[in-house]
Amino acid sequence: MTDLPPRLSELLDEQGVDATRGHRVLAALSDGRWWSGRELVRATAVANRVMDGVLDALGDELERDDERVRLRAPGGYAAFDRPRPADPVGHLLHARPEAAAELERLVAEAPRSRLDLDHVAATADTALRRAVFLATRFELSGARLLCVGDHDLTSLAAGLVRPGTEADVVDVDERMLAYIDSAAARLGLRVRCHFADLRLGLPAAVRGRADLVFTDPPYTPEGVELFVRRGLEGLADPRRGRVLLAYGASETTPALTVKTQERLTRLGLATEAIWPDFNRYLGAEAIGAASDLYVLRGTTRTPAGGSGRDAARIYSRGANAKESRGALDAATAGALPDLAAADTVVGDWPSGAVPEGARRVRTVTWLAAPTAAQDAVINLTGGWEALLSRSILASSAARVRVVVPAGTPEVRDAAGQRNLREIVAPRYELRFLNGSPDARRCVVAARRVDLPDDADPVTRLLWHCRDRAHGTVASVLREGLIRVAADIGHPVNKKQARTRIAAAAPWLSGHTLLDLPRHRLKELDHAVAALVADLNAPTP
Repeated sequence: MTDLPPRLSELLDEQGVDATRGHRVLAALSDGRWWSGRELVRATAVANRVMDGVLDALGDELERDDERVRLRAPGGYAAFDRPRPADPVGHLLHARPEAAAELERLVAEAPRSRLDLDHVAATADTALRRAVFLATRFELSGARLLCVGDHDLTSLAAGLVRPGTEADVVDVDERMLAYIDSAAARLGLRVRCHFADLRLGLPAAVRGRADLVFTDPPYTPEGVELFVRRGLEGLADPRRGRVLLAYGASETTPALTVKTQERLTRLGLATEAIWPDFNRYLGAEAIGAASDLYVLRGTTRTPAGGSGRDAARIYSRGANAKESRGALDAATAGALPDLAAADTVVGDWPSGAVPEGARRVRTVTWLAAPTAAQDAVINLTGGWEALLSRSILASSAARVRVVVPAGTPEVRDAAGQRNLREIVAPRYELRFLNGSPDARRCVVAARRVDLPDDADPVTRLLWHCRDRAHGTVASVLREGLIRVAADIGHPVNKKQARTRIAAAAPWLSGHTLLDLPRHRLKELDHAVAALVADLNAPTP
């Protein structure tokens, strides 16, 4: 059309070939209804900044009502409503009505997004489209899918679209792990969940096993690189498998996209395809509430994983952001009780705060294998508080003190403290101490408990498992069950113990206590009690 307001005409001329984005906004407004800014962004996949520019340029042609706008003369810009490129899987979605309906329910009932983890929920339609894409682009029969983070429930969507698909989910968000496990059990899907802070690596059970990886990481260059590296670490063969990456940035910040793509190039990854705006979100309006789908394939130059650079600061918000000041400071460290007595300090400690002669241990080392220590102090401030229970379970020290933010769920109220005590019992007894003058920190003081001579069989078996947190739980439990069974006069052999454990806890295979999701830790305690009670029953 030719009779455009001067400011709008000037704006579209400035946008050049990208003026189609402004056209999308104009076409949407032409229907004459009221639009909020968020609704316009989600409908058009145009970034907030671009949308605002169009609305400003329209000036008096718009009628405004609080945060909503509409054209005073509807239909004036309908000519800008042009066809869009074909959706690669849009024509296939109508054949999946049951999966679509179930995903609507799953997304609606999922735990709320965590801003500190850069969560923005994808739409149910996006989850379905991802699964249909996987099922049509690749042969899923006999393949294993690894979801490096799965706030968007891609693992469940894949199982709904292609029943029998095996999927592993690795995430630091305990709520999502419990939700996915529960949904998978209800729907009969083959999905297994593993806890991990991906900055420290993948659980051993999922390394080098996957054929396909899906990840929708934090959109910082550091976050994308780290999550892709973890995906490569999980692939059985990086040169034959694929990493599917959801990544988005505003069209107004191409330099940020370049930084991210440079990191992918340094990993030796070939970009087989990029589908613009494939993923849609219930938020993220700054990037148009949309992101692109990348299909990446490894080459001979692609590493098998590794930590990558800047692994500690991968998020854009919260204690894990680059600009965060949430880490332990020297004043707080100096106020810790009996710090000078520590022989081992774990994590990132401020300069000058480490006791003379104490050994420094990285958090990843502490969690990877048993570390000899008698008195350990662990710093989990600065974004590591999700590791609280596991850092205690990983210890063999007589005394452990863990410094965490006071808002950590396991310490901020009586219910959280009770849950933490249940997880580390009967191996450790806990006290909760003020960790800083301004009450921003808490010190969890754990004292190692010796096994009483008169401990009942359940306590002995639980103690045995908690004392070997780095080992594969099924193997540790089998060894402990054999001992307990012999002590009470109902011996079982290795095969019998293995069969009983598989029946009592079929979800246990491959896990250690350190990557077992929290809800499974509680289920493990129930399974231990059932195993002991069942020792008088006939051998399976």
